[in-house]
Amino acid sequence: MKSHSERFLAIVNDARSRIRETNVEAVHERLERDEDFFLVDVREESEYAAGHLPRALHLGKGVIERDIERSIPKSDAPIVLYCGGGYRSALAAENLQRMGYTNVLSMDGGYRGWREAGFPIVHEE
Repeated sequence: MKSHSERFLAIVNDARSRIRETNVEAVHERLERDEDFFLVDVREESEYAAGHLPRALHLGKGVIERDIERSIPKSDAPIVLYCGGGYRSALAAENLQRMGYTNVLSMDGGYRGWREAGFPIVHEE
């Protein structure tokens, strides 16, 4: 597993103090129940293309603030963000909240946790 710098972890932990998080199992259950929510992969395009969660929409962390309103115009829409491990998604969740999105969750554990749990992965053809 990658080791992250102390400064990066400090801003992630700061963001986590202001956002709500969920976990891999809860998101899997929501998908199994076919709940109506947006599942957004905030990883890089190459990471998304190599494998992603079912139903996931790709809006990379570098462009999510710019593009979110086009993809998800309703600010109260239920949104779950995920990345590789839950760090980038926490930062993105905080920014979406600052933009007025009121129902955003970050999936702790991210893609790695999902894969380790043995849940389904979608690979681009």
